[in-house]
Amino acid sequence: MYYRYLGFALLGALTLGGRVQAQDSVSARRLANTVRLAAQEYRLGIQDGRVVAPAEIEEARLFLAEASQAATGLPSDSRANANAAIERLKALIAATGNPDSLDAGVTRLVDGLAAQLKITLDEVPTETPSLVRGQAVYQKNCAGCHGVAGRGDGPQAAALSPRPANLTDSTALAGSSPLDFYRRITVGTAGTSMPPYEHLLSSEDRWAAALYAATLHLPRPGGQIPDSLHAFSRTARMSDREILTALGAAATSAELAAVRTASTRASATLNSVFSDVRRQLDSAYDLAHKGKGAAARTLAMDAYLTFERVEWELKAKDPGLTSRIESQFGTLRGLAGSGASADLGVIRQELARSLERAERTIADRPSRSGLLMQSFVILVREGLEAILVIGALMAFLVRSGNGHRRRDIHLGVGAAVLMSLLTAAALETVFVLSRAHQEGMEGVVMLFATATLFYVSYWLISKLEVATWNRFVRGKMESALSRGSAFALASVAFLAVYREGFETVLFYKALAVSGGPGDWEPITIGILAGSAVLAVVYVAINRFGVRLPLKPLFGVTSALLYYMAVVFAGGGIAELQESGAVPLTPVAGAPRIPALGIYPTLESLALQGLLVLLAIVGLTWVFVIEPGRRRAAQPPADGERVRSEDARERDPVGQSPRS
Repeated sequence: MYYRYLGFALLGALTLGGRVQAQDSVSARRLANTVRLAAQEYRLGIQDGRVVAPAEIEEARLFLAEASQAATGLPSDSRANANAAIERLKALIAATGNPDSLDAGVTRLVDGLAAQLKITLDEVPTETPSLVRGQAVYQKNCAGCHGVAGRGDGPQAAALSPRPANLTDSTALAGSSPLDFYRRITVGTAGTSMPPYEHLLSSEDRWAAALYAATLHLPRPGGQIPDSLHAFSRTARMSDREILTALGAAATSAELAAVRTASTRASATLNSVFSDVRRQLDSAYDLAHKGKGAAARTLAMDAYLTFERVEWELKAKDPGLTSRIESQFGTLRGLAGSGASADLGVIRQELARSLERAERTIADRPSRSGLLMQSFVILVREGLEAILVIGALMAFLVRSGNGHRRRDIHLGVGAAVLMSLLTAAALETVFVLSRAHQEGMEGVVMLFATATLFYVSYWLISKLEVATWNRFVRGKMESALSRGSAFALASVAFLAVYREGFETVLFYKALAVSGGPGDWEPITIGILAGSAVLAVVYVAINRFGVRLPLKPLFGVTSALLYYMAVVFAGGGIAELQESGAVPLTPVAGAPRIPALGIYPTLESLALQGLLVLLAIVGLTWVFVIEPGRRRAAQPPADGERVRSEDARERDPVGQSPRS
């Protein structure tokens, strides 16, 4: 009995000691934050030994008063030392001392307190806080005063004195860091209506809101980030001015913004979180099947806690899916120890499908460089083929003595361009009118684009040989000229160009769907770059008679189009799965490469496998079977005549056209 009471006494002492130590940490951190804010405000109010902003000096005094109040929660010896240091700081302010001296005094006070209590007074996270989470916390708790955009013009701002700070003033905030914002959110702002959020928001929410507030005055991120500025644990302590100095004399605000937001939306980080969740869930399922229910429930909870790292991002985009995943995790924890293997298998499949949808929603974003390159390839490929076809048609007219009918070709080209623009407008109109079924329609468009890309890729491969290309052009023109009408000739040009225009519209729509609503900038840059290349090619062919090498040109563009067909196939199935038109069956262990449109689902992998099979069949037909059939069908006696005919056909009628 004695040992039992002794055990209770020791447990009580340890618990009380833990509570006292925790209270010491809270008081010490609050004191450290307030004296640091006092030094920051004082520096804003003093210039060349003169008071230039009395309000800032008053705020510094109020922060020191808050520090004295926080010191009452410290142990007696630490409290005495802290109060003495605070009084010295107050005296320095009263004497309008040097701000550097105040900073030095604050540093001595904070470092001494941390050493005496053996604690860390700055709680800086190692990972960059979520800007999505920060925006949600800010809009709920801060926008009422500071305004939605941070200009200090919220609905409650007019009734406040002093007015809320303008968080978009980059000049005033040049000396502030995310840590400074965090401190203000934690302890409030003395002399204003801003309350302390220390007990109202978790540390994670305060850090997220602090980083979001620290970016409201910055432009869109841009530029490269040095390796030395990737770690948030370092940049959180640095002011804007210090980061710009570290970036170099030519640093821009866009580069500063890139440093501030580094890793907040990095897909690799998000993908790694989902990988960790799946790994923990697989271990939990394995333990549950072995009858180790308690361990399985623990691992299932660990998986849910890992998922919480991306929960805010997902909730901002799909609250319904977030709630469904939370519910499924709860069901999983309940089943993990019940031994109901059939029910466990069902919830395993449901959770796998939900996690796949969640990862696609927030992590699978194509790179801007990839979108730019695909946009460039689409326009250059379609434009080059249109130039080659029309150039070949013009050249054939001249060589056949029908040069006076080039006007018919021009009419057909103009009508095709106009029709292509009308097609683009009609496609967008259909999408706007069918908003409720947009995901399904986008999936259909991407699959249609897949089929078209695959066909065009095969068509280009089949026309690799110049003789084959010339036979194609001659066949089109001789048929049109034999009819004798202007309409027939214009129709050949119209169909040739409109096919390219329709494909271009279709491919760009599919590309925009794969990128999302915010990715038009790289697509537009790709269009402009492609247009510049086409203009150069057109001038080179028509003015200087430059000949394009058809075989490598068609070969390379065919390979690029096939790559895009694979990407669009995976994206199209993903869109149809989101709409519910196609089931989603996860395949354990299958690769996940969003850049190639490869997702670990049976449906998308099956379609992409079919594309690979068709490509093998097509290449075998073009390069093995068809040449063999032509050789077998050709009588030996006519071989010499055929060779001379091929030589004539290799005269590049479409290589150096002049219109």
